[in-house]
Amino acid sequence: MNQANVADTPRRSSYDVVIVGGAMYGASVSWFLASNADFDGSILVVERDPTYEACSTTHTNSCMRQQFSREINVRISQFAADFVKNLQHYMDDDPRVPNLPIQSYGYMYLADNEDFAEVLRESQRVQFACGAGTRFMTPSEIGRDYPFFNLDDIVGGNHNLVDEGYFDGGTLFDWWRRSGREKGVEYLGNEVVAMGLNATGTRVESVTLKSGEVVSCGTVVNASGPRALLTSRMAGIDVPVEPRKRYTFIFDAEQPLDRDLPLTIDPSGVHMRTDGAYYLAGCPPDEDPAVDYDDYVQDHSIWQEKVWPIVATRIPQFEAIKLVNSWAGHYAFNTLDQNAILGPHTTVENFIFVNGFSGHGLQQSPAMGRGTAELITYGEYRSLDLTPFNFDRIERNEPFNEKAII
Repeated sequence: MNQANVADTPRRSSYDVVIVGGAMYGASVSWFLASNADFDGSILVVERDPTYEACSTTHTNSCMRQQFSREINVRISQFAADFVKNLQHYMDDDPRVPNLPIQSYGYMYLADNEDFAEVLRESQRVQFACGAGTRFMTPSEIGRDYPFFNLDDIVGGNHNLVDEGYFDGGTLFDWWRRSGREKGVEYLGNEVVAMGLNATGTRVESVTLKSGEVVSCGTVVNASGPRALLTSRMAGIDVPVEPRKRYTFIFDAEQPLDRDLPLTIDPSGVHMRTDGAYYLAGCPPDEDPAVDYDDYVQDHSIWQEKVWPIVATRIPQFEAIKLVNSWAGHYAFNTLDQNAILGPHTTVENFIFVNGFSGHGLQQSPAMGRGTAELITYGEYRSLDLTPFNFDRIERNEPFNEKAII
């Protein structure tokens, strides 16, 4: 047994489904598979670091929004909101499962030019058609509801207070793993280091573990987060996913605001929101290259030179703030279009992707996990048509673009 009290040796020599990666997506796909009455196969989840100390799931800000420009992305988040709010019901009305509310203080996208304001209006129409509560607001309307903003350069914004904000993603993750194990999912603290294909290269027949065991498999799921490319290359496949560093800062304000701060996306790219008794801010670096898979070193100048000045300019009441915590995490960044990569490979037919979420992974995990489980069980998506995210668009070099990327 390893330090996380998870077995490091598989109980069987063959599994119907082997999932490479046991964080949010390994947990989601395995739980939805094990919960599907039409699936009666065996499931192995292999996680290289069962402490989850450095994974993207641990570093997430646990956000939820419907403010996307693509209808399917809106629908995906709407299912996530329903799943989170009704978690106990989805988990067989288990009385042990806690109530998991969404702190719905909303997102506030601010536009400082008419072109971006028109993009927000177009997105609002898409969201409204899906039943989302997004509304486009003028500067005077924003100032009426949130008088602490400096809006001198703002021409408008989109805001939604319904099922949009923050939720406890860690609890969702924990219950997917706990319930999954009770349904028969086997978690392994080990690492897949190689894959064996058949003679024609059309199927993965086995995976080799770092400890030396060779495990036969019916289907392989790549749920490796920022390490998706490393896993894919074991099957001779390239996928445009790389680790990109993202920074989160927690700060205290000498003069706290008199109401919740919605997750505000400043035109500069800096975002900020209420975080319990504190506030959270984040941003990408100005130069955004791929980084090493184990590089979590912070650049402290980003807070001092970029984030703090923008936060204090947008909210003058935040002139006097104190940084209390910070960390760097990784996006599993899809360099083609920053949207998810799903479905089977075009040649290696039993190699399934759940990769490249580019910062949207936590809030999309219920719908994407459910859809991937349907694909494995039935050979098709049944609840939501997720085919726009299928891997074949990667080979065609046809981006499925989403305008609302943070």
